[in-house]
Amino acid sequence: MVKPRRTKPAQASLAANTDPRTGLPAIPAVGEAKRGTDGYMTYLLRQASSAVRLALDRALAAEGMTYPQSSALTMIRAYDAISAADLARLTMLTPQTINVIVKALEARGAIVKHPDPVHGRILRLVITEEGRALQKRCRARTAPIESNLRARMSKTFEPALRRWLVDIAMDYAN
Repeated sequence: MVKPRRTKPAQASLAANTDPRTGLPAIPAVGEAKRGTDGYMTYLLRQASSAVRLALDRALAAEGMTYPQSSALTMIRAYDAISAADLARLTMLTPQTINVIVKALEARGAIVKHPDPVHGRILRLVITEEGRALQKRCRARTAPIESNLRARMSKTFEPALRRWLVDIAMDYAN
């Protein structure tokens, strides 16, 4: 019988954070090391955003939608007859991405394009009844995620967080 080798505490700690396949340092889980509260604020914002985005995409997959498509449809409903250029700015997506999304939404019958009455080259995006129904279904699928986010904070913290997020966006928008 071979006795297990005893390691010093520092070695044990290092071994616990090493990938056994490669012997290289293991990537920490969310909430650990720099992926936890000691991480850079910008990284933590991106990490949270990516995690929520993945949850939203998974929820919307049942409707054959992605979060960017759902977001675009929501903005088209909120700002009827918006141009694709303005939609790109509102959704923080590139014009190329918006063109792909607009084509997909149009093919589904969720939106239609109308020429601008003043500037004929500008096409205005208008939601259809099918689009309204789709947007409502998408909203129902993403509502539990929004509720879960809200449940994690106090009623007094939410307005402060919202203000902070808006202030950050305004400070870095230009």
